[in-house]
This record gives sequence, structure tokens and C-alpha cells, in this order.
Amino acid sequence: MNNLNISSPAFSAWEEIPEKYSCKGENINPPLLIESLPPETASLAIILEDPDAPSGVFDHWVLWNIPPVNEISENIKSGISGFNSKNQTGYTGPCPPSGTHRYLFKIYALDSMLNMPAGIHKKNLLDSMKEHVLAGGELVGRFSSSKVKV
Repeated sequence: MNNLNISSPAFSAWEEIPEKYSCKGENINPPLLIESLPPETASLAIILEDPDAPSGVFDHWVLWNIPPVNEISENIKSGISGFNSKNQTGYTGPCPPSGTHRYLFKIYALDSMLNMPAGIHKKNLLDSMKEHVLAGGELVGRFSSSKVKV
């Protein structure tokens, strides 16, 4: 599998994700830049995970059938949304209960669109796209509970 280079104009790798993209801000996805898309890319999929959540990996965002683009816009409206760990569709921003958590923005270039209904879970998406991944990459950001005021 080829590697995609993922970055964001909103934050650098391993740096703090701006509050705007968290539960304390506008709770919208940050813009993401994608380099090295294979020419045969037919669609993109995104998974945002928090591996540091107390109950295990927390899925913040499951999205697929995004047209192949080099920039995922802030508050993207395209694609099909699956369920996050809150059993809601769409993006839910960083909101750690304590400490500093890592947030993994994983992007996959696929060789086709996926025939999957909205509202599936991450496992279903991963199973469905298994044979279709041309390339993948990730961007890791951090967010601290000290920024979350309850």
C-alpha cells in the first residue's frame, strides 16, 4: 500500500488541535491536505480515532465516498457518514475527560465508491474497504482536557 502525506493548515503533526475543532468550539472537522493520491483513486474514506479514551479506542468520525480531492474542507459536507462512538453520524471533535489524548486522522484512497448505507460502524467500513485500499496515511494531533471546561 502506498503512503498518503496528510497535513492540516490548522495544526502541525503531534501539535495541539485548535479548540474550534473540539467540543468546546464549533465541533467541526479541521481542513486536511492530502498529497500523493494515486491517479486511480475513485473515493476517499476518513476515520478519526482517539486511542487514549478510557473505554478503549473512541471513534470520532467515520466518513466515506468522498470524491478524490487534495483538500478536505473545514466542516466537509460531502461523503457518507457512519456512526461514531456516540452512536451519532458525523464528526464529533476532541473532548477528553482527562489528560492529553492523541487523535488519529486516518485517510484512505480507494479504487471505487463503496456501496454501504449511512450509519454503519467503523468495523463495517473497514471490512467493506479492505480489498479497495490503494494508499493510506494519518495525521496525529493532540488535545488536552485542561481546555475542556464542563
